[in-house]
Amino acid sequence: MKLALLCSGQGLQSPGMFALTGDAPAAAAVFAAATDSLGQDPRIFAGTAGPALFANRTSQILCVTQALSAHACLADALPERLVVAGYSVGEVAAWGIAGVWDVAQTLAVVRARAEAMDAASTGDTGLGFVRGLPRTAVEALAARHGCEIAIVDPDLLFVIGGQRSDLVVLCAEATTAGAVRAGLLAVHIASHTSALKAAVAPFAEALRASPTQRLKRGTTLLGAIDGAPIFDPASGLASLAAQVGRAIDWAAVLAAMVEAGVDTVLELGPGTALATMVRTSFPTLRVRAFDDFRSLDGVRHWLG
Repeated sequence: MKLALLCSGQGLQSPGMFALTGDAPAAAAVFAAATDSLGQDPRIFAGTAGPALFANRTSQILCVTQALSAHACLADALPERLVVAGYSVGEVAAWGIAGVWDVAQTLAVVRARAEAMDAASTGDTGLGFVRGLPRTAVEALAARHGCEIAIVDPDLLFVIGGQRSDLVVLCAEATTAGAVRAGLLAVHIASHTSALKAAVAPFAEALRASPTQRLKRGTTLLGAIDGAPIFDPASGLASLAAQVGRAIDWAAVLAAMVEAGVDTVLELGPGTALATMVRTSFPTLRVRAFDDFRSLDGVRHWLG
């Protein structure tokens, strides 16, 4: 088995997102570090936050905490050879899982990322999606409404960033033009667009201040911008910083994952969106999401 671990992005947090890991001794250090970054225990916060669950800073910290806590609970059951990749903020979690930073550093990095993005963001911004139109048509719609493609997903799925009022109109026009689906996402910042270029420099500075380690032996880390493998973390910091202000190509990441020989994929969550993408695009692969399972033993048995 050659396994890929995929770290999810924002938008699918839930009150029960830590149901499998919250009481696990193996994840205690993750939750302690996350409490420092968030300012409160993420397990309690997730269950009581309501709409605040989707605020940019908190959602980024929660998503990375989910991936790190799941990994901590499964680490001793994972094969030596791994491919690791992350969707949007999930790339920070992927770097931590690959061994570049310890848990505390990883959570400090994601806090710096979120705060730099919040400081750079103006207006009521967010992300939407359009499925089923050619890229040229989506690009034309985005340009007409002052928006940009933020993420290229497989199977004609595009994530769009911009002012939320503009996204509403764009999605309505996309539906009229023949899109299979279009709508807003529960993400309240225009990630991966030029609207956040001002966040790149402060995030890069925070990254340079966090010492990096070599990748774990046997681990392949794929960059979110284009799916290129990151061999030297220190030289890859610029790419990790840049992705907050430019589009990422998740379709290319999944293609690179398959080219690396992966036959089994586990999405660490929150949510199951990445697993669904892989299952649809590469139906011969063995694919599950952490959130599919009712127990850690169930996940470990599937991995075994």
